Order: sequence, then C-alpha cells, then structure tokens
Amino acid sequence: MNTGLRITVFAAALTATFGAAYGVGGAVGPVSPEPRSGTHGGGAGHASARHEEGAAGHQEAKAGGHEAAPPGGLEISADGYTLDLKTPRVEAGRKADLRFAVVQDGTGRKVTAYQREHGKDLHLIVASRDLTVYSHLHPALAPDGTWSTPVNLPEAGGYRVFADFKPKGGEALTLGADLAVSGPYEPRELPERNTTAKADGYEVRLRGALTPGKAGELTLTVAKDGEPVRDLQPYLGAYGHLVALRSGDLAYLHVHPNGEPGDGRTRPGPEISFTATAPSAGSYRLFLDFRHEGEVRTAAFTVHAGGAEGDSAQPARNRSTGDESGHAH
Repeated sequence: MNTGLRITVFAAALTATFGAAYGVGGAVGPVSPEPRSGTHGGGAGHASARHEEGAAGHQEAKAGGHEAAPPGGLEISADGYTLDLKTPRVEAGRKADLRFAVVQDGTGRKVTAYQREHGKDLHLIVASRDLTVYSHLHPALAPDGTWSTPVNLPEAGGYRVFADFKPKGGEALTLGADLAVSGPYEPRELPERNTTAKADGYEVRLRGALTPGKAGELTLTVAKDGEPVRDLQPYLGAYGHLVALRSGDLAYLHVHPNGEPGDGRTRPGPEISFTATAPSAGSYRLFLDFRHEGEVRTAAFTVHAGGAEGDSAQPARNRSTGDESGHAH
C-alpha cells in the first residue's frame, strides 16, 4: 500500500460499478477493521435464512440435498421492493444513527409488517468495499416503517449495506445500497488468503473449498487455548452462521450450517459444517459468527474459488500482524 496516499472521502456513493455488498434493536458495539478480533454482544442476532423457494443471497440445507440460490444484495430494488437508505453518508470514527426503510414500489408505502426469521424481522450487514470492516446489526423498527440503528464505523471509504428480510406475505429478499463514510482514506488490499483465523483467544480453522457452480462442504473447527470447543451455544437456532461476500462487487451469499441444535445428530462443536456454492470464480471473504460462553465472536477468512487470479498473485499486504483475522462488531 502506498503510505503516502491519503485522501479525504465525503462522497454520496462510489462511482465504480457497484454490486452487493450491536446489539439488539438500538444497541451497538464497537466495529473494528482488520486485524482485531471480533465480539458481538450476546443478544445480537444473525441475518435471516432464505426459504427453499429461495430468495437471493442464501444457500440453505434441505432434506435430500442443497439448493444454490443466486447471490443477493446486488440490487437496491427487487420483486416490488426498494431499500431506501435515508443516511447515505456518515463520518468515520463517530457514532451516528443509520436510518432506512423498505418501500413498496408503486405505492411508495413503507413496509411495516415482516415475517420473523431467526428471531428477527430484519437483519442488517454493513461491510466496507475492501472487506476489511464487517458489522452485523439488528435495527429497531418505528411504527411508521423506518428502521434505525447506531453505527460507529472506524474506517473511511465506500461501504455496502445489506438488508435481509421477508415482508409479510412476500418472498425473502436481500437488498443492497451504498454508504459513504467520510474521513482520511487509505486504500487497503483484500486481506491475504488464510485458513486459520483468531478471534478473542479462539482459533478457527477452515477446511474445504468454494467451487463455482458446484455445492461443496466447508468445515470450520473452533478451538480455545489449544483445546477443541465442544460446547458451542445456539445462536438464533444454529451453532454458527456464515456470510460470504465476493470481492469486487460484494455479491452476498448467506450460508446456514448442516444440521441444527436438537436435531439428534448435530453436535455443539468443535466442527460446524456448511454446504455452499460459489456463483463464479473469484475471491471471497467469509465471516463466521459463533457463540460460546455467552458471547458471539466473528472469524474471517479470504478464499479463492475456481482457480481465481488471486491464487497465483503475491499475498495482499494489510495491517495485520500474525493471523488475527476476526472483526469486532
């Protein structure tokens, strides 16, 4: 990275071709860039699952197999709904109230009735376009249909906001909008490829690979102080949740684990298994949320699908020392 390069960002949105990209109901914890470890507040949730009929941005385990869904978050409008981001810009390092609404096309009315999934009416993901900052939030809904949540984003630059929801009587959707974060901006490269990540004293190892157009298994093994963690706690009905974002356009994939607590076959660790399909060759950033000892933590990985160019490129340079790959939320 050119250390001399520093510019000030205060733009309504990035002009490149953009794609898809705590606390509960009004509480939010700190958000940190690479390389700090990640901790959610124990009450924080996770982005909602996609049904088999499948809306964009979700891969879900099904009886007898897995069905791949197209990536979500690439559009601000879809299926008669639009994400109206009322706070298009905030200032880096300063707490702000992020406000938005889901609007019905044609009528212009704000949606006020949602079908709850995984304990929440709507799940919100905010990620920087260089994929070094990631936050999973759960905003509060006002009677008039306006959502709001406090945010404090540490790095200036372009961000993508993903709203994951299912309107009552409608299909599940993931819509995306651009967010500009002002302040001194220093471009950063995609974190280098890794199969081990650390988060608050936990070490998570990744096995398996993303394959374009083909379902494959990803297994993440959680350890603490060198010992396997065998008592992971349910987190909104699962032992782990995985969000994948494609580098470049931030296409959003939401993957749920194979099995769930109480099904008679899924153990509470140390392994969490997922089935996922990459929509294309390229580089992806994976964010695993897991809960243990009352806290939800995040481990982050960079992977390449289908012999992406990044496989042969030199490792990206970033500010990380060691392999601390988690994110504070």
